[in-house]
Amino acid sequence: MALFGNAHTIDPASARQDFARLLGQNEQVHAAYQLIRDVMLFTDRRLIMVDKQGITGKKVEYHSVPYRSITHFAVETAGTFDLDAELKIWISGTALPIQKTFTKGVDIYEVQAILTQYVAK
Repeated sequence: MALFGNAHTIDPASARQDFARLLGQNEQVHAAYQLIRDVMLFTDRRLIMVDKQGITGKKVEYHSVPYRSITHFAVETAGTFDLDAELKIWISGTALPIQKTFTKGVDIYEVQAILTQYVAK
């Protein structure tokens, strides 16, 4: 499903190993999702978005969003004919949300629970 631009689950332990240089001391990856070449990491401290750019993907932009910066978020579940779930996250100081699409196989309620746990602190 990655060819269609939809996120899918990747193992948090594998993501922690792959992105160890981005993580702070004792920072834990609770969930990770891959979108073609890009990655979203939900840690116990922040949301990290890895945006690979260009044809080769050698140029990479890393977005670190502390959970306290998230003003609100929305999830849209997959339907009968629309097989994708969507996540929208609004960051303070920005008008438009960050939008990500997840395959039906991804538990969007898990994503919502992770955000709820950290945004509501």
